[in-house]
Formats: sequence, structure tokens, C-alpha cells
Amino acid sequence: MKIIEVNSKKTIKQFHQLAFQIYKNDKNWIPHIQQEVEAVFTPKQNKFFRHGEAIRWMIQDKNGKIIGRIAAFINNKKAFSEKQATGGCGFFECIDNQEAANLLFNTAKQWLSEREMEAMDGPINFGERDRYWGLLINGHEKAPIYGNAYQPAYYQSLFENYGFKVYFEQYMFERSVHEDVQEKYKERSDKILEDSGYTFRHMEKDKMFEYAEDFRTIYNKAWVTHSNFKGMPETQARSIMRKLKPVMDPELIWFAYYNEEPVGFFIALPELNQIFKYINGNLNWWGKLKFLLHQKRGVCNNVFGIAFGIVPDHQRKGLEGAIIMNVKKQFETRSKKYQNIIVTWIGDFNPKMIRIAENLGTTKYMTLYTYRKLFDENAVFERCKTIK
Repeated sequence: MKIIEVNSKKTIKQFHQLAFQIYKNDKNWIPHIQQEVEAVFTPKQNKFFRHGEAIRWMIQDKNGKIIGRIAAFINNKKAFSEKQATGGCGFFECIDNQEAANLLFNTAKQWLSEREMEAMDGPINFGERDRYWGLLINGHEKAPIYGNAYQPAYYQSLFENYGFKVYFEQYMFERSVHEDVQEKYKERSDKILEDSGYTFRHMEKDKMFEYAEDFRTIYNKAWVTHSNFKGMPETQARSIMRKLKPVMDPELIWFAYYNEEPVGFFIALPELNQIFKYINGNLNWWGKLKFLLHQKRGVCNNVFGIAFGIVPDHQRKGLEGAIIMNVKKQFETRSKKYQNIIVTWIGDFNPKMIRIAENLGTTKYMTLYTYRKLFDENAVFERCKTIK
């Protein structure tokens, strides 16, 4: 078997084609959009290259057939804040062959070791955690969610046989938009709604940057307790809104205010994989045309929640339920096409948010793992710290 670096038009094409070979018999699989994956590895499109680096390889069998791929990357802003300096690997695909998988993992490990890394997480993204993060463990029979992980069941053995250990578990949840929240949440929600200081409104595209600032304010207050949290600058908040604008439904993005101060948000999008399953992974001009046609047809009847935040002073008061009640009312009166909400992953290091999701009447949709491999076999492995 032979390792090949992905560094040409030909190898980039092969990198993407491999997935179609791996998943050819999987009726649930929906390919990631190759232009979005390529953006991860393009310095002009990925800000993480300002303080990091990335590389990709593939593996050939003795007959010259591509049978696996992997990427490795370092985020220097985060790597050295860990107990062991930690890089990452991701975008892993491989036939069911431990020898081939080990060669890919070893290639990533060696590259990271040469750059002073002592551990690697995987499979993760060279970017934010909302994309391409984790390994699917339970839920293979369900449709994958846009931008989220979906892999064959045998990948778990490939990772764990190599020596990866579970760093944290990730849970995705779902609920019908028509179900009521639990009675205790409804009662607490009603008390919130009786308080005239609280107001709720959904996004307006012509005021996008005003809402971007509200989002940033809430986010920075709500996530300050997370490890390695640096705070979100104004430019990043605006960039997030720009990226969401082409696909957002403003009525799925809600903000809560107390005396006009932003205190909570719920951000959801139409479940784009319900459109992207018709695109076949290529958003070229023809793919964009097909996207617009299927978007106009209204094929999205599910939504996926990508962010839910409450500032600390307003937590445990029922505000979460009050926001969901407003979203539910919106679905029942105006956005009647939507049937289910899928909440993208919450890590087991965040039990508070898991309890909120469960108390809002959700059920588990998928379970994923993020693994960590320590290069020193004698080092003490520690799981991700729990957020208090």
C-alpha cells in the first residue's frame, strides 16, 4: 500500500470520488458538498490557516486503487492549551481494512509529531465544531443532517483498534414541532410570558447586522465558561450571518429580550440535506440550479437547530421553554410546512444543555464520538472536562 499526498486537481478529484465508492450501497448517505469541503483546505477561504496548517493524503492498494483518505491539521491557538499539545485528523474514509486505516492514522500521527503535537483528536474539522465533527455511533438508519458526520458502523472498530479513546460523546436530538413541551416547562414558560419585560421576535433580513450583534452579545455571555473560550468579535458574528443569509428562513431564528437587552436566541435552518440529496455533492452551476428548483418546491419539511443560548442571569427560569413555545406558535400559524426539529449535537461535557433538550420533549436522533489518541502510551488519558 502507498500513501499519496492530495495536492493536485487529479488527487483532489480522487479524494472526493472515494466517498462514492465507500457509500455506494448505503441508501441513507448524502454526500457533503465538495466545494464546501474544499473551502476547508483553501487558505483564502478558511481563517484557521492564519494560525494553523492542514494536509491531506490518500492510500493506494497494490493495484493502484484508492482505498482510503485522511487529513491532519493543527490549530495553534488551541493546540498548546491542552494538557498534551493536540492536533487533529478528519475527513477519514476507508474500506474495512485495519491495516489501511492504521497506515492512514500513522501518517497523520507522524506529521503531527513532527510539529510538536503529543495527541490527535478525530475525526474533527479544521474549523468550527458545527461541521464535519465526530464519528457516528448510533443512528445509521437515519438520514444524515447537513454538514454533520455520517460514517459506516465499522469505522468505530478502525478507530478504537488503533488506540483512539472517547474524548467526549455527542448527542443529536429531535422532536415534533407540534408536540407540547413538558407541563413543568409550560408552567415556567407561562410565567416568563406574563412578565412584560420579556419580548420575543424573529430575525428580519434587512436588520441582519443588528441581530448579529445581539447574537454576539448573548453568545459571549453564555459561552464564557467553556474551555479555551476567547469571545466572538463583531466581524465573526457578521460573517456567520452572511453565510446563513442565502439559506435562512428568518422565521426560524428567534431572539429573546429582557427590557430590550438581548438574553437568549434559538437559531435553526431548513434541513438542507433534504435538498442536497438531489445535488450529488456538487454545487456547480447545474447543482445550484437544482438547489433553487428543489428549494422552490418546498421539499424541506424539517429544520435543524444549530445554536441555542441563554445568558446566565436568565437561565433556569423557563426562558428556554418560552422561546420554544414562540417557535411552536410560529410553526402552527405561519410556517406550517415544518414537521420536526433536529437539534445538532450537544457534547456530554455540557449536561446542562442536554437536560434542557431532554426536558423540551426531545428524543435521541444520533450519537457520535470525538476520539483522542495520546502518542505516549504511558500518558494518563483524561476525558473532556464537564462544564459546570
